[in-house]
Amino acid sequence: MLFTDKIALSGTRRTGDGYLVADARVARTGIQIYLGREVGRPDMEQVRVYRAPEQVFADEAMASFAHRPVTNDHPSEAVNAKNWKRYSVGQTGDEVKQDGKFLRIPMVVMDQAAIDDIEAGKSELSNGYGCDLDWTPGTTPEGEAYDAMQIRIRGNHVAIVKAGRAGPECRIGDSWAAITTEQKDAPMSLKTVTVDGIPVEVTDQGATVINTLLGRIADAGKAKDTLVADHEKALATKDADLAKKDAEIDALKAKVLDDAALDARVQARGDLVAKAKAIAPEVATDGKSDADIRRAVVTAKLGDAAVKDKPTAYIDARFDILAEDVKPSDPVRGVIKDGPAPTAKTSVTDAHTAMVTGLQDAWKTPTKGAA
Repeated sequence: MLFTDKIALSGTRRTGDGYLVADARVARTGIQIYLGREVGRPDMEQVRVYRAPEQVFADEAMASFAHRPVTNDHPSEAVNAKNWKRYSVGQTGDEVKQDGKFLRIPMVVMDQAAIDDIEAGKSELSNGYGCDLDWTPGTTPEGEAYDAMQIRIRGNHVAIVKAGRAGPECRIGDSWAAITTEQKDAPMSLKTVTVDGIPVEVTDQGATVINTLLGRIADAGKAKDTLVADHEKALATKDADLAKKDAEIDALKAKVLDDAALDARVQARGDLVAKAKAIAPEVATDGKSDADIRRAVVTAKLGDAAVKDKPTAYIDARFDILAEDVKPSDPVRGVIKDGPAPTAKTSVTDAHTAMVTGLQDAWKTPTKGAA
């Protein structure tokens, strides 16, 4: 987590090059009070954080404040090699010392605009540093209760800030009273971002990054849902097409007759044509459907009025009634049963007369080769 301490800048001097040099107390031991949201605990109204001497004055902690960038106000992000040129107006020295309950470091400001701000009254320093919080509650050697303790303190930068709440003493962040009376020069503000239903306290920059990533994840989810829906739609269309083709194949198969069915169909057609010819011989049957043949026969026998606007079932019934009154002729069956029909016979007398007449008239017809 990133914290800040503040202390009045004093004992400054200018070098021959115009740089401003000073010593600064940038950190102290003891308890500081934070809003719960400042330290990732929005469930708590305020948190008492303890900075133990063994943590503040640890060798690694003190060494981390040497050669740190000096900035004019706190940047919106931690200072590093990638953004150092953008934010730095000077740097701290390497003679980091303990000064009672304070940490004292030398510093030099090299940027003229920052020097002008200091000489115009911008006279406090705010140390930016990182640390971990041990949330084991306890009591200081002086008997003060605390909720958490800072450990592994590491310096990042020292910021020049306007005179404000801290006064002449260095302190971390802002107390509850300071926050409620004045918001200027506050430590990095935190925002609550909900990730998978879990609220998380982060900086403005962190919130922007998280919201951007969440937006991209949501867009990717929507794109995936669209692809899945399109795929399912395409599959459903294909399934419908296949079902339609299968139905067409089944219908075509149903129209194909096997041998027995074909024989029955031929027999039924022959019987119908025979009945039709027996009822109305003049009706043509070639190329007509069974229904058309029945309609033509009923029309021929009973007239157009008998079939006009009548359903097929009615016409079929009228045809069957007409067929009951006739017996279809079957020439082949008659020949098989009765033999060929007899031809007309010539009488003996007629034959004799015809022979005599032929002989008598023979001289009238010259033969071939006669002179």
